[in-house]
Amino acid sequence: MKKNRSVSRCSFFLALLVWVGSTATHAFQTGVNYLPDTTDHTNFSTPYHSTYTFFYHLNEGNYDPDISAGALNMVGSEGQNAAALAVMLKQIFDGNGVYVRMNEIPNAPNYRDSVRNSQQIYVFDEIILPSVYLEKVGNQWKFSSTTVQNIKALHKETYPYGTDKLLTLLPKLGSQVYFGLHLWQLFGLFFLLLLVFASHRLFTFLVDRGLYYVLVRSGYGTIAKKYLLPVARIVSIYLIVLLLAIFVRVLQLPISIVSWVTIFLNAVKPFIVTIIFYKLVNVFSGYMERMAEKTASTLDDQLVPLVRKTLKAFVIIVGSLFVLKYGLRIDIVPFLTGLSIGGLAFALAAQDTIKNFFGSVMIFIDKPFQVGDWITSGDVDGTVEEVGFRSTRVRTFRNSLMYIPNGKIADATVDNHGLRKYRRFYSTITITYDTPPELIEVFVEGLRRIVQNHPKTRKDYYNIYLNNLSAYSLDIMFYVFFEVPSWPEELKAREDLILAAIRLANKLEVRFAFPTQTLHMETFPEKQGFTPIYEDGRAGYQQKLEQFIKSETGAGSSPPDKTTS
Repeated sequence: MKKNRSVSRCSFFLALLVWVGSTATHAFQTGVNYLPDTTDHTNFSTPYHSTYTFFYHLNEGNYDPDISAGALNMVGSEGQNAAALAVMLKQIFDGNGVYVRMNEIPNAPNYRDSVRNSQQIYVFDEIILPSVYLEKVGNQWKFSSTTVQNIKALHKETYPYGTDKLLTLLPKLGSQVYFGLHLWQLFGLFFLLLLVFASHRLFTFLVDRGLYYVLVRSGYGTIAKKYLLPVARIVSIYLIVLLLAIFVRVLQLPISIVSWVTIFLNAVKPFIVTIIFYKLVNVFSGYMERMAEKTASTLDDQLVPLVRKTLKAFVIIVGSLFVLKYGLRIDIVPFLTGLSIGGLAFALAAQDTIKNFFGSVMIFIDKPFQVGDWITSGDVDGTVEEVGFRSTRVRTFRNSLMYIPNGKIADATVDNHGLRKYRRFYSTITITYDTPPELIEVFVEGLRRIVQNHPKTRKDYYNIYLNNLSAYSLDIMFYVFFEVPSWPEELKAREDLILAAIRLANKLEVRFAFPTQTLHMETFPEKQGFTPIYEDGRAGYQQKLEQFIKSETGAGSSPPDKTTS
């Protein structure tokens, strides 16, 4: 079924070309769009008459290349066959799809190009063949000596595999005319379509079977299926287009067909190349994603999609310019000039946007924070969720979203809490004045043991001392650090230490102080006061501490040094 579809498509394409050729061959056979009947067919007095004479005598019905060679300035090319050069120049025109518009060629003997201030003229678009032009030699207009000297090189560039052998072989198949095309041209079209079909099947087989098999055996099956196979298939299509561009010229079809086919192929080639590079961006971004996964920073993960979007936009813009210039033959210099002026006006009108863009670039370069970090910058206080080209999205602790322009963040002071290795916890534990000094020493020692035994605290630096006598309490400084990555884990570690300190105080019967007023009265023998009586002594307090530590950790441990670094 697929084979029948392919054959039917080829037949349809062939019929379409035949129909176009039959409708337009006689009118445009010479490569010009206007060819009036004149009595003088050997006139070289004006650019118009020289161009007309050159093409007229290379027509199939009026074929006389010796007369057409009179339009060539052979200075510097003496000894060469002028008639053969004229035929080659005509083939260059046809092979490049040059469509000479006779009604646009001046018919003045003393014509002067005001831009170049010289008596020369391009009879077609100079973008395609910049070295081919007419110049005035004495009283006649001829193709310049520079053009004549470059004919062989241009012919080799247009027909890299030559035309002599094929053109001598194909006419033997028959010169009868059917639907405006010679029989050998119809056979050539058939073999060309057959070659395209066979090439497509061959490239598809090599890519889908050969390349994929090799990559799977090499351990790159996922990468091959997701990234490389789409690129390889587009490359195979590009190779087929190159084959068409090379061999369709050899058939020397009517210029009405060749001009449109040439424009189409010249536009398709940069278009396909653009698609190839567009897909290669996906391959490159996939590689960048794998590299970003190996880094600890999450900012790289945000950078990958931004780089991918930027590269794709760049590829589309550059590809569009190539399609316009080489495909549609549009001069893009005025467009680029207008674009630069418009870009300047746009830059002045979008200063803040450009500032934010460069601010985002500085954020990605300096990396002051990454996704997931808790930052504080001015009135902004929250967790970074996303870094874009224009703004950074921060989730506040009220669960609202703040969008901060990157230009402001780049100029502001950013306090990155997420980059802290340790999180500080400072508190004051107040105990009553009636606590004996021996009990205070044991209580402080127990607090240090709690810090030493906790798995999330910093062991090489902490400060727990009795350091103040306040109005209503004895103050113990509790200054420790947690080695935790997030705020919830910090809160959990705080809770563990506070609960352990409360349990230790209950075990040792240490009372926490709070703002009170005490009225002292005589005690009565039958009434005991509220002030606790401490009779255990240091040994008893130390025994209670060991029992507490054992109950907290499951095993006793030696008391730490009272001095900490």
